[in-house]
Amino acid sequence: MLPMTFVVVYLSAKVGQVSGQGLFRVIKDFYPRFVLYPTLVGAVVSNVIEAGADLGGMAAAINLFVPLPIPWLVAIIAVVILALQFLGSYAAIRNIFRWLALTLLAYVGSALLARPDIGEVLRGTLIPHIEFNRDYLTTVVAIIGTTLSAYIYSWQSNQEVEEKIEAGQTSVRQRKGASHRELARSRRDVLIGMIFSNVIMYFIILSTAATLHKAGKTDIQTAADAALALEPLAGKAAGVLFLLGVAGVGFLAVPVMTTGAAYDLAQARGWKHGLHHEPGGARKFYGAIAVFTIAGVLMNFLGLNPIRALVWSGVVQGFSTPPILLLVLLMTSNRKIMGDKTNSAGLNILGGLTCLATFGASIGLMVSWFI
Repeated sequence: MLPMTFVVVYLSAKVGQVSGQGLFRVIKDFYPRFVLYPTLVGAVVSNVIEAGADLGGMAAAINLFVPLPIPWLVAIIAVVILALQFLGSYAAIRNIFRWLALTLLAYVGSALLARPDIGEVLRGTLIPHIEFNRDYLTTVVAIIGTTLSAYIYSWQSNQEVEEKIEAGQTSVRQRKGASHRELARSRRDVLIGMIFSNVIMYFIILSTAATLHKAGKTDIQTAADAALALEPLAGKAAGVLFLLGVAGVGFLAVPVMTTGAAYDLAQARGWKHGLHHEPGGARKFYGAIAVFTIAGVLMNFLGLNPIRALVWSGVVQGFSTPPILLLVLLMTSNRKIMGDKTNSAGLNILGGLTCLATFGASIGLMVSWFI
């Protein structure tokens, strides 16, 4: 996943840096409607589904300590998130909650304290193990979808634009273009971030394998089941640590997903948009954020298991990843869009291999459903 996440996030950042516009505005300007609207529908639907699943996951974690029905907890969480988005800003949310994401480092400690068999861990890490069955392929596609979610493409490109606007480059003409030094800094930042992200993901998988799987608990149904992976580190406080991690990441992820979907729709429709605007100055944009959040909330009133919903939302995202990634790859190789900052041959090869891997996993899963 490391090279895949690097190429996806960097290419998305490059679109915003060089074009001076968000991803879907570039698609609208340079591609026909039969490309724009199917891509828009795929991105928006997958983002809303994952936002709803994340809201459910947060509520399930809180439900360990607050004995209210999970759908009602979802509604309360959504109101809090919307209030922060409308009355504050994403920067405020980030500054308040990003430190909670550090609780995910607890999985590193949990994996070590669980004392897994080192030889088995090394074999599982270094020797590829592939199974062509439904469960294996579902997990692979879910991991790809969760890691390369559709919101990443849009959010990353739009944040590059937001940063330029914050620096005073308010017109597209002012924002267009990026120096080789700026792109090199972006590559370095993305690489460091993706290494950290994938190290955490590795230890989440390892700690779960060394605790839950070792004890024969291979079908996670509740947040309490998932929290047990942290018991070697936290003991009876495992639920608290799990709650902090899920809530911290969720409060970051849900606004990114709903706002990312709103960016996509606003740019495709030509609406005024951006977090630099007050809600009254971009009503349709902020209205879309509210509608997508409400849609995510309503998902949780359908009686879905929140833990299973998280897995299947990743599968949905996995199916939407290949076409969006291919489009971003084509855009960053197009001289009309990128000028002299088109991709190097190595970057195109890496992007192409990522497209093939994600597409192959999705096709493999579809085939397994009919076998």
